[in-house]
Amino acid sequence: MKPESWSGLAKGGITAVPGFKVSGIHCGIRKNRDKRDLALIFAEKTCSAAAVVTTNIVKSAPLILTMENLAKTGGKARAILCNSGNANACAAGGKEAAKKMIDTAAAELGINPDEIIVNSTGVIGFPLPINEIVAGTPELVKKLSSDNIPAAEAIMTTDTFAKSYATKCEIGGKTVTIGGIAKGSGMINPNMATMLAFLATDCAISPEMLQKALRESAKISYNQVSVDGDTSTNDMCAILASGGANNAEITSEGADYDAFFKALNFINLSLAKDIARDGEGATKLLTCRINGASSFEAAAQLSKSVISSSLVKSAMFGADANWGREMCALGYSGVSFDPARVDIRFSSHVGEIDVCKQSVGLPFDEDLATAILSEKEITIDIALADGNFSAEAYGCDLTYDYVRINGDYRT
Repeated sequence: MKPESWSGLAKGGITAVPGFKVSGIHCGIRKNRDKRDLALIFAEKTCSAAAVVTTNIVKSAPLILTMENLAKTGGKARAILCNSGNANACAAGGKEAAKKMIDTAAAELGINPDEIIVNSTGVIGFPLPINEIVAGTPELVKKLSSDNIPAAEAIMTTDTFAKSYATKCEIGGKTVTIGGIAKGSGMINPNMATMLAFLATDCAISPEMLQKALRESAKISYNQVSVDGDTSTNDMCAILASGGANNAEITSEGADYDAFFKALNFINLSLAKDIARDGEGATKLLTCRINGASSFEAAAQLSKSVISSSLVKSAMFGADANWGREMCALGYSGVSFDPARVDIRFSSHVGEIDVCKQSVGLPFDEDLATAILSEKEITIDIALADGNFSAEAYGCDLTYDYVRINGDYRT
């Protein structure tokens, strides 16, 4: 179920964007018939398209096929097709199965197979149940509608709630809408949008500028999330832009591009934080904010190091203000900084507390610290003295349930 602190969610998600329909069904990949396992996003007309993908050298067959399709079409697509329950990675006949998956959907939709972005998520190493997908595709197409929820649920694996946002902005006097859905709960340590996120917009924007916007946004949203330090083989963020808003096409940087980027990044940050919030077994959303770094890259790497630390995550689970763990994670981040000039503060809805000044521990109220760290959303503020750059990273606590979930993941 969605968290109590849920905010900013516009109705519809992807289907808040005019000209898009979605569907999600159970086709038989997953044993539980109550869980949808096949999703489709379809645009009324051909769109500019862009994607960023995992940097894992081992990549799934559908991910490779998608990148080939985008290269063939010059960044054009009309549909996104995704199954859950099976990753189609390191599996016999994987690329052939992914190709049959899109060929079947293309025939039902009446479009070119090259115009389909395809992906899978689930267990690695097992052949994709392609017969079930082929048999279910006619129903999937038939059920295309303005109901966003079936598709958002169909891409979920160990997620506990569907992740979906939409927003609007003004570009060139026209109202532009952006909506998206995502999944992500475990195997989250991005180096290029690690998880699945599918976005749609009616903005008129060239494939080149769409790719630039998505790549730059991923750097400060999905790439700054870490649940468990594992980078998956399948993960992708893809976007379709229909041009239906009839704004002047964005073909270069400028005010229109900036407005689009701001709205796109709002969606990506919202989805990224929900991925961190919904980490496997998680009870808390953690944000690490670095200020005073020598560069953005340094701040990003430092914040990611802190949020990825198993010891930091365990301390947050136990509401233990053991700030030495943050110092340790900064020190092994690979970033050079002045280790004698570090300030650390913890904060949440309850309040805030300084625990370290100029790299020396401060006396603090342990009861207040425990109360602050017992909340569902916690911020770790770290101030350096090396420059004027800042960055944030997002993660979650490490709980007993994370081990339980991953100890019997296949069953």
